Order: sequence, then C-alpha cells, then structure tokens
Amino acid sequence: MVIGKGYTDRLLTESEVREIMSTGLEQANLAGKRVLIIIPDGTRSGPVNMFFRLFHELLWGKVAALDYLIALGTHQPMSEEAIHHRLGVTAEEMAGRYAGVNVYNHKWDDPDTFRTLGTIPASEIHELTNGLFAQDVPVAVNKMIFDYDQVIICGPVFPHEVVGFSGGNKYFFPGISGWEMIDFTHWLGAVMTSFKIIGTKDTPVRAVIDRAAAMIDMPKLCFGFVVKDDGVAGLFVASPEEAWSHAADLSAKLHIVYVDKPYRQVLSIMPEMYDDIWTAAKGMYKLEPVVEDGGEVIIYAPHITELSYTHGRILDEIGYHVRDYFLKQWDKFKHYPWGVLAHSTHLRGMGTYENGVEKPRIKVTLATGIPRERCERVNLGYRDPATIDPEEWMGREDEGILVVPHAGEMLYRLKGQKP
Repeated sequence: MVIGKGYTDRLLTESEVREIMSTGLEQANLAGKRVLIIIPDGTRSGPVNMFFRLFHELLWGKVAALDYLIALGTHQPMSEEAIHHRLGVTAEEMAGRYAGVNVYNHKWDDPDTFRTLGTIPASEIHELTNGLFAQDVPVAVNKMIFDYDQVIICGPVFPHEVVGFSGGNKYFFPGISGWEMIDFTHWLGAVMTSFKIIGTKDTPVRAVIDRAAAMIDMPKLCFGFVVKDDGVAGLFVASPEEAWSHAADLSAKLHIVYVDKPYRQVLSIMPEMYDDIWTAAKGMYKLEPVVEDGGEVIIYAPHITELSYTHGRILDEIGYHVRDYFLKQWDKFKHYPWGVLAHSTHLRGMGTYENGVEKPRIKVTLATGIPRERCERVNLGYRDPATIDPEEWMGREDEGILVVPHAGEMLYRLKGQKP
C-alpha cells in the first residue's frame, strides 16, 4: 500500500508532508526499534532538512535509535559543516536538541565497510539485461544497515543518466554499494547510452538494482519525494519499489522540458552543489537530447577546478570518449573501473568510432577553473569562463542559443522525441 500524494500544479504544505510521514511511520510500527535513515549527499537538491526535523519530531523518544547514513556512492565524504548545512542545523543543535542522533558518511573506500550478500548469476543477468551481458555480479552493501531493525530511504527522484530515474533502491546500489555493482550497473547504462536511458522509467539497470536489493533481508521503507521550486510536489511512502514508481511517474511530468526544435549551443550554468565535473556532467547529458548535430554544450562553472576528486587520476589517463571508443578497444580499457568509463561516455555523449577515428555528435566545452591544457588533454573543449556573461546569453533562443540556469536536474527533450 502506497501512502502519499503528488501534484503538478502546487506544492505540499509542511503539514501535509507531516501527515503523510506520520501515517507511514505509524503503519511501520517502529516503537522500540533501531532505525537507520539513508539520505542523499549535497549533490541532490530537496528539503532534507525538513525531513530530518520531522523524523525527529515523529520518532524521537519512541525508537531505540535514530541514525542517518549518507549515500555517497563514490562521492567525497561530507564534512561536519556540510552535514549540518544539509540537515539545516547548527553544531549547537546537534549537540543539544539532536544529541543521540548519529550521522555517518558511507565509507566506500574501506573494504571492511561491506558485507557480500550473494551473487546474481550470469544467467539471470543475461535475462535482466535483455542479453547485453552474461556474467556473475557479486552484491555487497554497507554492513552497517544490519545493525538496525528498520532501514528507511529518504530521497528525491529525478531523471537519471544511468538508471532512468533516480531514487528508491538506487540508495542501496550505488548509494551504499560495493564496487562490483557500481561498476556493472554504470557500464550497463553506458552501453545502452544515457541518451536512451535518461528519463525512461523501466530500464535493465533498474531491474538489476531491484534484484540486488531483494537480497537485503530486512524491513525496508522508502520516503520518495519529488522536488519542485525547492519544495515538495509529491511524497510517497511504501516499499522502495512502490514509492519510487509513484515518484518517478510524477517526476516524468515535472522534470522533463519539451522544446520545439534543437539548439546549436547550450549554456548550462551549474550551481555550486556540483563541485567537480563528475557531478556537474549532468549539465551535459540532461541537455544532450536538444542539441543539434555539430552543436555545443558549454558547462559554465567557474567554481569547479577538478574533473573528479575521487577519479580524476583515471580520467586523466583515459580521457573523455564516446561509447564505441571503449567498446571497440575493449582489451585496452576493460581493466579500468567500469563506472569511470561510464562517466567518460556520459559527458562525451553520442558518437562513432570507426577505423581509429572518433566522431562525437556534439562538442562539449568546459568553462570552468580547469585549465585549457587539461581540458584538451582529456578530449574536451575549453573556454575561459571570464569571457562569458550569462546575462548577455539570455533571450537568444531565436538564434539557436539556450541558457539553462541551475542546470543539472531538469531533462530537456524535443517534442515527439523517443528515448
């Protein structure tokens, strides 16, 4: 049973959110239980602070433990200051009103973090991926969750380049997942291409993630919400699969912008919550579908100075390339982390690789704090951000130029365009 509501023409009030949360928690019967809530890091928008406050109001004093785990995937751990900002609290409030609540970063770089739950056999992978892959995939997850009686996922749902729509069981895989699932699911999505997957509800990647999550043998509940204008347009409480399904349906109505014609140039203005190209790449693949052949996406982010704080060294080695560049030279690249290869193709976009010649469909240019030499070395264009005044680019749609403020969450598509 799904508890919740969602709208395309208004936001939920806080009292409505509280009522949905209260009803969902009452049905879960959490009195005396240890509860762990998995939340997104700072690269996902949404009023996590409100949910933090309301969970405490509704559960504190009734449950034996109320802790939080930040689903980092392979992102950088959040500092104490960043965590407080994410939760909307001060250090004094954490030490006072919220004393006893623990907030943990997922330690993805520590092998001792994980418990292996089993393996999805090659035969099943072959079926789930519609024949694209046939290999055993080990399933490991942060073992911390098994110290609790109930796990709650609380996070937003948006169109997503790897899985179709984010949220739901994605908070387990890759949120708090072992490397094998991260690499496999990301490369599966890359082989299918972000262009085809993003904004598509039912995908082979989602099927693999849901299959892995079925191995987590403990009570799971999801508070899947849909963000609009920094508020909540919808909230659904149920199993991760059911809550996500309802939230994805609403996200498809709110987070996809349809345009009449393609643009020759797109300026994606990236907010500061994206602090490297690994996360700011969303400014490319959420606009790629509306760029004409031979056109250009400019990622405008003067504050960004790094390709990836986690994987930058590898990206310097392999560069950014279209999918077939890797597939047709697989023996050369298969030993690299597949998740990094996937990111490379997502940012570079669609294209071909024939007879040793790579032909990307569009140009990708960084107008960031990353120097020209490094951009060109990794096969990306460079533009000095000081030469761009976003205000001067506004209102030039008739010239084939689109400016997207706060890029990275809304997916753009052509009207009638099939994924």
